[in-house]
Amino acid sequence: MKFGTKAIHGGVHADPTTGAIMTPIYQTSTYVQASPGNHKGYEYSRTHNPTRTSMQDSIAALENGKHCLAFASGMAAIDAIVKLLKPGDEVVSTNDMYGGTYRIFTKIFQPLGIKFTFIPMDDVRNVEKAITPNTKLVWLETPTNPLLNIIDIKAIADITKKKNILLAVDNTFATPYIQIPLDLGADITMHSVTKYLAGHSDVVMGAVVVNDKPLADRLAFIQNSCGAVPGPQDCFLVLRGIKTLHLRMQRHCENAMAVAEFLAKHPKVDKVNYPGLPSHKNHQVAQKQMKAFGGMMSFTLKTDKMEDAIKVLERVKIFSLAESLGGVESLCGHPASMTHASIPKEEREKSGLKDSLIRLSIGVEDVEDIIEDLKQAIG
Repeated sequence: MKFGTKAIHGGVHADPTTGAIMTPIYQTSTYVQASPGNHKGYEYSRTHNPTRTSMQDSIAALENGKHCLAFASGMAAIDAIVKLLKPGDEVVSTNDMYGGTYRIFTKIFQPLGIKFTFIPMDDVRNVEKAITPNTKLVWLETPTNPLLNIIDIKAIADITKKKNILLAVDNTFATPYIQIPLDLGADITMHSVTKYLAGHSDVVMGAVVVNDKPLADRLAFIQNSCGAVPGPQDCFLVLRGIKTLHLRMQRHCENAMAVAEFLAKHPKVDKVNYPGLPSHKNHQVAQKQMKAFGGMMSFTLKTDKMEDAIKVLERVKIFSLAESLGGVESLCGHPASMTHASIPKEEREKSGLKDSLIRLSIGVEDVEDIIEDLKQAIG
């Protein structure tokens, strides 16, 4: 089954009671049992809910995975993954990453005895050097947030499999439309469903996809025990959003490439971070593991002044200055003061995240209007 067909039909079935083509919103907390333990597969909605089950099956199908667990947010999904570990375990992570991920690693789990090492992973040799006998998890994003670095998933999976280490990939920026981490050797794929999968800036949710049944069972135990699960209304909205994922992503990618090429030629722009540009350090890796190059990018101005970047963000008209990404509308942000403010300045600068960096989530509007907006905002 091709991706567009899976987006519409994967994991979804007509309602057996009424024939409704859309999975109903099962707005219920509990389920009637004929006798203790004799039920129809559902006992309590923290554990299972039919709307959530259908959505989880849909996401699993898109990621070529066997099991999907949904959570109340992307951060709750990350929390569940790290809870697979115990004090004394070590995690090797990319040094360019979403600020919320860095925060939960360093402020929540590090004090509990889990060690985190942050390294640039665009050179795979750095990963092999950082692994110790206590390393139990390698965590990466690709493309990374917000510098759009590209990490070779298969090359790292070859290392982790030899050493029996879990490999988790945050696939939020790419989505399964662009790359399938499980097919490249990853053990865990994680999503902030809030972003492209839902796609309409109206849901907060996370998801984890795996193939290994024992691993899925451990994650399901954490999901049920800790209870950070999404409600059925949100699951319904995500199911609806997924049906147009392939159409939206195609437009996001087409628009982003045009915007990146425009910015790369702009006399006031210093550097554009977009994996679709031949100038990108790991452009060839992106060509190898990605179907397209996504809707995210970042750039700096030649002045390299934070105040000049902020002026651009204040002048936009079609772009909205806001947290988040991946919706149909174009969004812009200032990572140093918004999405990545929780990372200390010295750590941000070590990874190359300057205070002048602007991040763009390119929407599905007419690209001529998007470019014209940037042209007038940059000046």
